[in-house]
Amino acid sequence: MASGSRIEWTNATWNPTTGCTRASAGCDHCYAVRMSYRLEQIGQAAYAGLTCVNRRGERHFNGTLRCHDDRLEIPYRWKKPRLVFVNSMSDLFHKDVPFDFIARVFDVMNECSQHTFQVLTKRPEIAACFAHRLTWTPNIWMGTSVENALALYRMRDLVQIPAHIRFLSCEPLLGPLPKLPLSKIHWVIVGGESGPGARPMEEQWVLQIKNRCVSQGVPFFFKQWGGVNKKKTGRRLKRRSWDQIPEVIGNGASTPRTRLVGSSVGVC
Repeated sequence: MASGSRIEWTNATWNPTTGCTRASAGCDHCYAVRMSYRLEQIGQAAYAGLTCVNRRGERHFNGTLRCHDDRLEIPYRWKKPRLVFVNSMSDLFHKDVPFDFIARVFDVMNECSQHTFQVLTKRPEIAACFAHRLTWTPNIWMGTSVENALALYRMRDLVQIPAHIRFLSCEPLLGPLPKLPLSKIHWVIVGGESGPGARPMEEQWVLQIKNRCVSQGVPFFFKQWGGVNKKKTGRRLKRRSWDQIPEVIGNGASTPRTRLVGSSVGVC
C-alpha cells in the first residue's frame, strides 16, 4: 500500500488511487503497468484487473481506476518526516478521480505537515482547474511530466498552480528540450527510460537541460541513463552525480534554494 522507495528522488510512495490510462508518449512503456500486473499476480486486490494486452501483445492500463479510502490514513502513521511521492502507480488528477476524493487526499497532506508530498501528474490542466478549491500548504510540491517538446504545453497549467514548489519530471526524456522555460519552476528531474523496449536518451539532451538549470539557479536532479539494464548504465553525468533538490525546512516547509544531498535524497 505504501512503502520505502528505491526512486532516487523520494523516500516513500503513497498510492491512494490505483489504475490509469495513457496520456502521451511517455506512458508507452510505463513501469506502473508492469508493476500493477506483478502485484495482481501475487494477489494484491488493489491492482486486480487494471491492465490488459492489446493486439500487438503490449500490456497497458485498461482505464479502470480505484480510489482507496483505507489508504488515506497511512501518512498519519509515519512519525519521522519523509519525502513522499504521491501516486507513483496512478495519477491523482485523472479525470475519473472525483474531486471529493482529491480534497480528502489534500486534507491528509495539509494535516501531515511533518512530511513533504511530491504530487506528479500528466494532467495539470485538471489540477489547475481544481487548484482554487484546494489548500496548498508549503509541504505540497506539484509537478508535471515533460518528456519531449510535445508535452511542453503542460507547463502553462502547472505555473498557474499556487504550490510552493513546482517541478518538472523529464522522464523518460524522449527528445531535446534545448530552451526549456524555467520561469516559476523550482526543480527539474531528468532520467532515461528503463526496462523492456527502453527508448534511448542522448547525452546532449540531458546537458541542455542541466545547463539551463545551472544558469538559472534551478535545482537539477539526474536520475538515471536507463536502458534495459539501468544498473549498468548508472546515473553519473560527466563523471559526477547531480542530486539537487529544493531544501526542506522543518515541518515539511520548503524553499527553492539548492541543496546537494550526495547520492540519495534522505530526509531525517
